[in-house]
Amino acid sequence: MFHRDSESLEQPGNLLFILSDQHNRDTLGCYGHPLVETPHLDALAARGVRFSSAYCNSPLCVPSRASLATGRYVHQTGYWDNASPYDGRIPGWGHRLMEAGHRVDAVGKLHYRNVEDPVGFSRTLLPMNVVDGIGDVMGSIRDGAPVYEMEREDVENAGPGVSASLDYDADVAGLACDWLKRRARSSNRHPWVLFVSFVSPHPPFVAPPELYEKYPLDEISLPVQFRHGEQPRHPSLEVLRHTLDMEEPFADDENRRATATYFAMCTWVDRQAGRVLDTLENLGLEDGTRVIYTSDHGESMGRRGLWGKFTLYEESVAVPMIVAGPGVPRGEVSSEIVSLVDCYPTIVEALGHELSDAERELPGRSLWPIARGGPGPGVAFSEYHAVGSTSASYMLRDRRHKYIHHVGERPQLFDLKSDPQELNDLAEDPGSRELVAVYERHLRSLVDPEGVDAAAKADQQALIERHGGRELIFQKGTFGNTPVPGQNPDFHAGAG
Repeated sequence: MFHRDSESLEQPGNLLFILSDQHNRDTLGCYGHPLVETPHLDALAARGVRFSSAYCNSPLCVPSRASLATGRYVHQTGYWDNASPYDGRIPGWGHRLMEAGHRVDAVGKLHYRNVEDPVGFSRTLLPMNVVDGIGDVMGSIRDGAPVYEMEREDVENAGPGVSASLDYDADVAGLACDWLKRRARSSNRHPWVLFVSFVSPHPPFVAPPELYEKYPLDEISLPVQFRHGEQPRHPSLEVLRHTLDMEEPFADDENRRATATYFAMCTWVDRQAGRVLDTLENLGLEDGTRVIYTSDHGESMGRRGLWGKFTLYEESVAVPMIVAGPGVPRGEVSSEIVSLVDCYPTIVEALGHELSDAERELPGRSLWPIARGGPGPGVAFSEYHAVGSTSASYMLRDRRHKYIHHVGERPQLFDLKSDPQELNDLAEDPGSRELVAVYERHLRSLVDPEGVDAAAKADQQALIERHGGRELIFQKGTFGNTPVPGQNPDFHAGAG
C-alpha cells in the first residue's frame, strides 16, 4: 500500500543521479538476491521506491545512454550502436535544465563522442567517452561479422585482482564527494543536478580480492540454459553466440568464477555509490535532494550460454531502478512497467519545471507520480541494432508477457508471470498465435520494424565506408572494453 508523502513532490530540489554500467537487476540485496551484498543501495531503496520492472531501451551502452539523455527511443535518435555515440545533436534533459539556469555537472563514464560536444552538462569531471571519438566500428558490421574473441576471454580470465576500471570508479566517487562538499559550502541555493557514472560491474571481470572472497564458489549457482541441449536455439541467439565466441559452453568452474567476480564487482560499485550517498547525508543535503539509481543495461551472467548484454531477455534488458528523497514514499516497491526514457521527464520535474508541449510528446512518463502509486506507461519498449545481430530485434513488455520481434526470423513470447526465467517460448504454440498477432500489431503501431532495420543498416554501411571498408576495419579490429581515461585501447584484429 502506497502512502502519500505530506511534502509536495513538485517542490524544486536538487537531483543526484547515480548510474552504473551493466548491473543485472537481480544482483542486489533489495531485489532479493540471497548472496550479493549491496547495503548502501538497499538502504536507498528502504528510504524510497524500488521499481521491480524497469528496463533499458537498448541492451548496449551507447544507444541506451543516448535514450536516457534524450528521452527518445533509439529509432527516434539514430544512435544505433557503439560507433554512433551521443553528440548533443538531439537536445536532452541536461540542455533543458542548463537553459533554465541550473548547474548540471557530470562525473565519470558518459560513453558519448567527445568532451567538445555540447552534450548537456555544464562541466564534466574525469569523463570517459568512446575510443577516439569513434567507438567500435567493427560492431557496425552486421552481416558476416568477425568473432569477438575478447568477449570469451573476459569470462575465462575473471577473478580477483586490480584494474584501472576499479581505480577509476574510486576516483569518480572521490570527485563526486568533493563536488558535493563544494556545493554545500556555496551560497547558491539554485537546484542542481549531479550525474555520477561508474564503470562497474562492466568488464573487465576483475574484483578486489577481499570482495571476491565474500562469494565462495561452492555457493554459486550455475546459470539457466547454459549447457548444450538446454540452450534455446533461436537463430538470433545462434548468430550472437558465434559472434561472441560462445558457441562452446563455458565450464562449470568458469561460470562460477565469473559469477563470483561479478557479484564482487556489484558489491564494489555499491561501496562507491555508498561513499557518495553518505557524503550527501553527512553534509545535510539529503533532505533537499532526490536520488535516482539505475544502470544502462543488464548482464547475461551465463544464461542461455551468453555473457555480456546484447539480448532482450530479462537478464540483459532489465535494470535496477530506485528513487528516493523529498516527496517519495519510503520502503515501497512499484511493479509498474518503466524504462530509461522515463528519466527525461523525471529529471526535469524534479527541479520544478513543467514539461513543454513538445516534451509531453516524448515516450517517457515521470517516475515521481508513479512512485507515489500512480499508473505507469503500461508497456516497456526496447530495441537492438548492433553487434552480433544480422537484423533488428524489438521488445514489448507489459504486466504479464514479453513479446520479441525479430526481423526476418520467428518471434518469441514469454509469460513472465508463470515463467519469470523465460524458459518456455510460447510463440510456436498454436494457442498463442492470436496473442502473437496482437503484440505484432501493437509493435507496428509504434515502429516500422523493417523500415527501421533498413535505416540502421544504411547508416552503419555509410559509417563502414567512411572508415575504409570492411577489410580495413577487420585489420584494425576492435578493443575488448573501452579504456578509462589515461589508458590506451587494446585493439584485436577481427577473427573469422
